[in-house]
Amino acid sequence: MAFLDILKSKSPSKDKEICRFDYPEVFVLILTVALIAYYFDFRPTSMALLVTTALPGLMILIYNYRRQTSFWTSNIVIILLSAVIGSLQFCSVMSLSLAALIGVRMIIEPRDHLKLITVALVTTVIFYYVSTILEGVETACIEGWVPSVVLLATMMVILCQFRRIYQEYTDYKVRADQAAGRLNTMVSVINKLTRFVPPQIWEPIVRADSPVSVSNKRAKLTIMFSDIVGFTELSDSLSADNLADILNTYMERMTLIANKHGAVLDKFIGDGMVCFFGEPNSRGPRQDALDCVAMAIDMRREMRTLRQKWRLMGFEGLYIRIGITTGYCHVGNFGSNNRLSYTLIGKEANLAARLESSAGKGMILVSESTYDYICHNYECEHAGVFQLKGFDNKVNAWQVLDPDSNVTHQSKWVDHTLPGFNLHLNFKDIKDYDYQDIMTRLNFALERIEQEKEKVVTNIEVEDNRNTTSRK
Repeated sequence: MAFLDILKSKSPSKDKEICRFDYPEVFVLILTVALIAYYFDFRPTSMALLVTTALPGLMILIYNYRRQTSFWTSNIVIILLSAVIGSLQFCSVMSLSLAALIGVRMIIEPRDHLKLITVALVTTVIFYYVSTILEGVETACIEGWVPSVVLLATMMVILCQFRRIYQEYTDYKVRADQAAGRLNTMVSVINKLTRFVPPQIWEPIVRADSPVSVSNKRAKLTIMFSDIVGFTELSDSLSADNLADILNTYMERMTLIANKHGAVLDKFIGDGMVCFFGEPNSRGPRQDALDCVAMAIDMRREMRTLRQKWRLMGFEGLYIRIGITTGYCHVGNFGSNNRLSYTLIGKEANLAARLESSAGKGMILVSESTYDYICHNYECEHAGVFQLKGFDNKVNAWQVLDPDSNVTHQSKWVDHTLPGFNLHLNFKDIKDYDYQDIMTRLNFALERIEQEKEKVVTNIEVEDNRNTTSRK
């Protein structure tokens, strides 16, 4: 609406448009019938044509002076011009002049050209027939200076009309360019602002132009809280630039995963994030819980990859921990009419936050309500009973295991680090044709380890012999 107001404020004023006369051909029409009456010495037939044509023409001049063009006014003007052409019995110069005015009017009038052409032809034929049966046929054709005057007036009117059309076109082009510039600016601004709002929220508003107000409802949601274990300790020893780089990389990867699974990314809280499923596009409570756990597992896997990258940069000990629960919360627009935030509030949101803070490194803890939905699809083990802050009763929690592990918990991941040793294997992503190359490199590493081990043993033996000799 604001954009439309801007366009209206930049458009020409309405007063300027209604004061302009849009039917200059009426002047030519009145001039023509007046000259016809004069040429025929104001005889009854010419006077009848003058009265029947000039009076409607004058009424159009008066009526249209303070009004915009209309289809019916254009229709009447064309009828009057066609009546004069028929009355002149197609006198060449004057008829062509008036026909040119009809053509210009049809070009300017954007609606129903076929109807206007039909009306013009029928009117011309009727008045031609009437003029031929009248006594004396005194208006048959006119010679002398009268046709030249009508032709000159017609040319002036046509030039004025096309000049006006050209001015309107240039004015419209300027306004269109300005509007396009403002529109591009607004689109650019909106694209930037949408990065601060989840797509599930702004897309329906933009698509349907629906009203936005303070409103919320009670709905069953699956909520996930997550943060980075060890980030606080690491922040004490890192520069602000390195810290920001780690956090931004983490947030970017986790946001991509959240969008992939269709989660509503509610907010970032320091190194943590809050996501939920169930509104505004719920797939059912069970599927929402399954989607949330699948997202959490992908986040844990991605964190392993990031941890390997950060280890090579010298940043150790960063793990993700996640808490998930399912239950009823109030979700919607909270705030005021001037500032809104789409978020959720409720006891279940607090429970997810408490489970997250109770989880260990790389753990995904789910409440009993979420466990009931996912236990048939994901392998879980009971993590214990927790007395959580803000909850009177103890809470049962389950740990979600890696779905790639078998019954012996032999994971598809191998991740082990010692001083001078770093091993990171992701069997899920290893291609079949890469196993031989991996085995070759591991065998080469084992040979180097054996060589280094022999050197160490030899050095120990030499040192022992030196110590024995020195004692003797």
